[in-house]
Amino acid sequence: MKRRNVLSLLAAACVLAACATAEQPAAPPEPADAFSSDRISVVAQGVGPDVILIPGLSSHRDIWASTAATFDGDYRLHLVQVSGFAGVEPGANADGPVAAPVAEEIARYIEEEGLERPAVIGHSMGGTIAMMLAARHPADVGKLMVVDMFPFMGAMFGPPGSSAEDVRPTADQMRTQMLAAPPGMSEGIIRQTIAGMVRTEAARPAIVQHSLDSNRRTVANAFHELIVTDLRPELANISAPLTALYVIPPQMPLTEEQYEGYMHASYENAPDARLIRIDDSYHFIMVDQPELFLAHVRMFLESN
Repeated sequence: MKRRNVLSLLAAACVLAACATAEQPAAPPEPADAFSSDRISVVAQGVGPDVILIPGLSSHRDIWASTAATFDGDYRLHLVQVSGFAGVEPGANADGPVAAPVAEEIARYIEEEGLERPAVIGHSMGGTIAMMLAARHPADVGKLMVVDMFPFMGAMFGPPGSSAEDVRPTADQMRTQMLAAPPGMSEGIIRQTIAGMVRTEAARPAIVQHSLDSNRRTVANAFHELIVTDLRPELANISAPLTALYVIPPQMPLTEEQYEGYMHASYENAPDARLIRIDDSYHFIMVDQPELFLAHVRMFLESN
């Protein structure tokens, strides 16, 4: 069995989201923001200690709406929007890597806004960005939560022991296929794929629309970057406590024990990591298990 099957659902969803994406519609107006960036925008709300929330591939910052509504009375929340996703013009994210430059922009935001070691929470690709931020700017992050993401997703696209360079040809091929796909490929395919990532049916249409509204090239480049980026060695640079929430994907070809073993092995270089399995949920934990998710976020934010 090839290791790529471990995250086959996540990978397929990302690929199909990019392939099914039509040409991007006019972007909705972004809120006024003193911080200026051609890769991200940030909306801040609430009062208290600072918390940065980073959404995943093709997602809108509104995925954090319930989290923001719950905690903005006790915390100052900074909701990131990655340019090129969910109907927002791509700006500098139109070409080249996305996650690493976005992590640098968030570091710049922290510095320019004078944030003191904020808590950082990232979902999926947002978790990758959060790990980059914490590993490459360890003094900037007070604590870190990664929501259902591996530090090296590329390991799922090759045999055991594969390196980032080993899986680069696969990543190159997938990006080429994404960019060559005709605009407006079957919306039904992406709906079916999202159904495997979001268990809550009522929440699926908005998430599907976010994918359909995302810029094709930005998504393709970001997905390529995720495959060829191995953050496992960099986890040792993270000085902040790290909490990783994860789920067992539906229709997974591995046993639960095998999947959990790989998840824990992936984070073994993090000096202060705590992994928590969430049951009865798909990839979007904040949607499928909102009360449990918010309880874990509260414990995370209140922890020392």
